Amino acid sequence: AATFELVVTVLAVAELLVFMGVVAPGFSFSNFVLNGWSGANEFTLGSIPGIFAAIPFAIWFFLAIEGAAMAAEEAKDPKRTIPKAYVSGILTLVFLAIGVMVMAGGVGDWRQLSNINDPLPQAMKAVVGNNSSWMHMLVWIGLFGLVASFHGIILGYSRQFFALARAGYLPKSLAKLSRFQTPHRAILAGGVIGIAAIYSDGLVNLQGMTLTAAMITMSVFGAIVMYIISMLSLFKLRKTEPNLERTFRAPGYPVVPAIALFLAVVCLVAMAWFNTLIGCVFLGFMAAGYLYFQLTAKQRADAPADAMLESI
Repeated sequence: AATFELVVTVLAVAELLVFMGVVAPGFSFSNFVLNGWSGANEFTLGSIPGIFAAIPFAIWFFLAIEGAAMAAEEAKDPKRTIPKAYVSGILTLVFLAIGVMVMAGGVGDWRQLSNINDPLPQAMKAVVGNNSSWMHMLVWIGLFGLVASFHGIILGYSRQFFALARAGYLPKSLAKLSRFQTPHRAILAGGVIGIAAIYSDGLVNLQGMTLTAAMITMSVFGAIVMYIISMLSLFKLRKTEPNLERTFRAPGYPVVPAIALFLAVVCLVAMAWFNTLIGCVFLGFMAAGYLYFQLTAKQRADAPADAMLESI
C-alpha cells in the first residue's frame, strides 16, 4: 500500500511540476498582482474578510500531513524516518502550493479561476489552447493526484481507527486484523462513511455550502483544534516531564511552538466567525464524542496499557 501511494504521489508531483513548466512562458507578474488583494485594486479593510474566509482552503493544502505518523508501526526505523517524512513532506507542499498559486494566477485574470472546479486546466488552456496534448496530459495525470490524496487518507484513517480501537476508544471489533495483517475492518468502516458522504453531497446545504465544502471546513475545524491541543500538550509535557525521552525535539522551542499556537488560535477564531453554523455542528460532534468517551471508560480500562501508549 505504501509503495502504491509513493508511485501515485510521485506522478502527481510530476504533473504539478509539468504544469508550472508549461504555463511559465505565459506568466506575467503584472497579471499576478492585477486587481490587488481579493479582487480590489488595492489592499483595504474590505479585503480582510475574504482573506480570512479562505483560511480553511489554505489549511487544506497541508491537512493530514500528520498522517505520516500513522505508519510508525510499519516503518523500519520510525525514530529516524518519521521526522524526516514530516519535514520533507511539509517542504514539498510549501513549494508546490506556492508554485501552483503563482503560476496559475499569473497567466491571466486570476478572478476567472476563483470560482471554478478546474482552475489548473483552465489556466493551462490560456497558454497552450484547448486542443494541446499538454491539456490532455494534465487532465489524465491529474487523476493520480486524486488517487494519491484519497489513498493517503485511507492509509491514515484505517491506522487511526485501528489504534484507537485497540486502546479502547472505539469498538474493539475495528482492531481486528485480516490474515494478511491488515486492519480490514477499520478500512471498510471508514470507506462506508466516505461513500455515504459522497452520495449525500446534494442533500445538505450549510451556510450556502455543499456537504463536500462543509466537510472540508469541518475537517479544518478538527485539525486546528488538534493543533492547539498539541501545542498546549507540548508546553505542559516540557514542564511536567522534562526528562521524558524525545525522539524528535521541536525546533526553536519555545518561540516556534508559541508562534504555531498563536496562529492556530487566530485561524480558529476566523473560522468560527465566518463559519458559525458549521462551527456549531462541529461542537455538536465534539459533544457527542465526549459523551461516548465518558460511556466507554470501562472499555478503555480493559485495554492493554501498551496499546494505550501506542495509540497516543
